[in-house]
Amino acid sequence: MPLSSGILIAVIAFFSEFVDSSLGMGYGTILTPVLLLMGYSPLEIVPSVLLSEFATGVVAGFTHHRMGNVDFTPRSTNVVVIARRIRELGYVKSFTHGVPRHLKIALLLALCSIVGTIGAVLLAVRLPKNIMVMIIGLIIFSMGLVIFFTRNKEYPFSWKKITGLGLLASFNKGLSGGGYGPIVTGGQLLAGVETKSTIGITSLAEGLTCLTGVIMYWITVPHVSFTLAPYNVTGALLSVPFAVLAVKKINERKLKVVIGVVTLLLGLLTLTKTLSP
Repeated sequence: MPLSSGILIAVIAFFSEFVDSSLGMGYGTILTPVLLLMGYSPLEIVPSVLLSEFATGVVAGFTHHRMGNVDFTPRSTNVVVIARRIRELGYVKSFTHGVPRHLKIALLLALCSIVGTIGAVLLAVRLPKNIMVMIIGLIIFSMGLVIFFTRNKEYPFSWKKITGLGLLASFNKGLSGGGYGPIVTGGQLLAGVETKSTIGITSLAEGLTCLTGVIMYWITVPHVSFTLAPYNVTGALLSVPFAVLAVKKINERKLKVVIGVVTLLLGLLTLTKTLSP
């Protein structure tokens, strides 16, 4: 690959990740179509995008943590204390008492991705693609409407909503290869999660989800290509500090409005695909 092409890909990845890490959505939605227009095949693009999303998702999640946008700090890092708690409370209660809520949400969303992706694959082979794209677009667009028109309301936190959200978002990603961020970020707002925290949680959860995708490609696709990954990863990682700082500085109410509007636009964009020949 010419160096100029690699630099261009890194610049596009930088921009795509800045949007994703500052709004919780948009990396794959922007980067994948652009790379397709540049002439790369899906099997060249998707594994590299997933690998870069894994790297940047984990880094962005914990950078948001360091900047105070989200809290992933365990209540104790002492091995003896953790072992004692497990003996006294058992694994489930120990996890409940020892892991901060934001980290539990991210891990639950990542865990749900396994079930959601399997369900998406089973359904995708039975329904026409244009119908499924329309369903995905309607889901994202509807969520954008709800976020926008309820932006001044506060919601009580709900684990049931988070579980349903994780299943729906991973189903969407497994079905279409995208759309995870708009549903997870927007859905967390409706489940009672703080606005800035939703972005850090989404970054970490999507990073862990993408790791599953990378492993599956590595196992199932002969001679899988990661040639674009170094440029994707480099450009995306360089943008993370700038995006996290932007989230730190912006007003939460304004950020919620932006998330709602972007979700609406992504939903409309998805719906228009079903109308194009």
